[in-house]
Amino acid sequence: MKPLVQTEQFYTQLDEKHQDNETSAEASTNKCNLVKYTTEKTHICNVCGLVYYSEFRLLNHLLVHSNEQNSVCKECGRIFKEKRKLVRHLRVHKSKKLFNCDVCRKSFRDAARLKSHCQTHSNEKPYACDICSKTFSWRGHLRRHLRIHTNKKPYACEVCNKAFTSLTHLKIHFRIHTKERPYVCEVCSKAFSDGRNLKVHLRIHTKEKPYVCEMCSKAFARNEKLASHLLTHSDEKPYVCKICDKAFTRSNGLKSHLRTHAEE
Repeated sequence: MKPLVQTEQFYTQLDEKHQDNETSAEASTNKCNLVKYTTEKTHICNVCGLVYYSEFRLLNHLLVHSNEQNSVCKECGRIFKEKRKLVRHLRVHKSKKLFNCDVCRKSFRDAARLKSHCQTHSNEKPYACDICSKTFSWRGHLRRHLRIHTNKKPYACEVCNKAFTSLTHLKIHFRIHTKERPYVCEVCSKAFSDGRNLKVHLRIHTKEKPYVCEMCSKAFARNEKLASHLLTHSDEKPYVCKICDKAFTRSNGLKSHLRTHAEE
């Protein structure tokens, strides 16, 4: 059986990134009252009978049957190429969570993870990019960000060959192929493959506009809308007609202009 996702790329540094993925998930859990997750297990392995919430997890589980030398965790289905890594991973399930957050009462296995989690409440971002000075709460997020500058995309989808800078982005992309949309708006039932898109969508219902123009105080629900608006305060016109070289501040202005050429 040919693995759906390149094994080397998919699992490279997975142990190293596991803590970062956990802390990212824990930071977003506070908004779980706005999100409805798919909890029904409907994807069954026809080899061993294990059941998964999503087709994506099932397809990756099948790798263990294509290479029986791999070791699979019976608790969560994660696959390890070496037995010793599985043994080390099993401590995650056996260990008790003793370190509690005083703000939201979440518990963690060690003080380091609690400290990292607490940064989500304090907005502390101690990890800075040496290239563009952007700051991050977690070291793992900084590592992923640096790939933007190096153009390194080690995670490739074998369905369409599109490559990504992080495993998380690959998983989100993979839902295009599986049609999985686990993030559901409780107000209008619209579903999304990415939790970030649900967060932006909810602003339609809450009327929240967190992005404010410092020039005129006009507010926007999306950051890209603010960026487009800021061009109206400058002389910059980045959208240029390839037919007559006329320039526009906004892309929709260029689109409207192009219709005049189509009518000629």
